Amino acid sequence: MKKSMIIVAMASATMALAACNSKEAQNVENAYDNQADAIDNQADNIAQAADNVADNTAAATANVVDRLENKADALRNTGDAKADAIDDKK
Repeated sequence: MKKSMIIVAMASATMALAACNSKEAQNVENAYDNQADAIDNQADNIAQAADNVADNTAAATANVVDRLENKADALRNTGDAKADAIDDKK
């Protein structure tokens, strides 16, 4: 449930930003989004693996998942900022 809501929110935000970005800015944003998606996929894989381990190990794994998701968010934000900077120059 949480994941699908996040995906819908990200898609909506991306579509809204795409309307005002130049092609160059959109390419930068897409590159960062692709990297962030790959990190999100890693986090998903770790989360799935956590379902198969003991509860004490699952807690430690959740911390790794949180760090990866935070890293993905930060990377996505950096891409947005760089795309905005490109648009601001034009």
